[in-house]
Amino acid sequence: MPTLEIAQKKMEFIKKAEEYYNALCTNIQLSGDKLKVISITSVNAGEGKTTTSVNIARSFARAGYKTLLIDGDTRNSVMSGVFKSREKITGLTEFLSGTADLSHGLCDTNIENLFVVQSGSVSPNPTALLQSKNFNDMIETLRKYFDYIIVDTPPIGIVIDAAIITQKCDASILITATGEVNKRDVQKAKQQLEQTGKLFLGVVLNKLDISVDKYGAYGSYGNYGKK
Repeated sequence: MPTLEIAQKKMEFIKKAEEYYNALCTNIQLSGDKLKVISITSVNAGEGKTTTSVNIARSFARAGYKTLLIDGDTRNSVMSGVFKSREKITGLTEFLSGTADLSHGLCDTNIENLFVVQSGSVSPNPTALLQSKNFNDMIETLRKYFDYIIVDTPPIGIVIDAAIITQKCDASILITATGEVNKRDVQKAKQQLEQTGKLFLGVVLNKLDISVDKYGAYGSYGNYGKK
């Protein structure tokens, strides 16, 4: 089995934010003991969904849970820059298209209990691959072997892939960056995730300067969403 390592610069950031992601994992567990497969998405690119996916998966793994992190963003993978490998690795696209066995793309990591399936090659029709029986069968098979499966998806505000993936999961989380997304777009993304029929766990607000109190009383968003 190939082994991936988290890039050093990424690891330094991950350690700094470890406490926050541990708390997020606890909240996921408190939401239901049958929630094993979680999709992570955002409205737009660059809001931190991949960083959040990696950190949640790492936190579960470090807590002793056998965890799989799937890069479901086959259009524009960011996760490929997080994990490094010295060998060529097949990924999700190759398995779904039938050109490789999933076992060839399942990677160990330098973090105990954490495994990764990378996105693979760019597909000319990624939506069709995600809608295929192969994807559904893959998720159902992996459920038997892992305590938690975290799926990093494309931004739901850009392509439909995130909703398709979420239909095969148990729940979803929406990531948004402070001041970068209109509140109306966040609400629309939330509605899209809820329409999948799967549990919507909530919104994670990224890039918040905690040294500056812009929020005041509960319910006041300050500058959030004003553009």
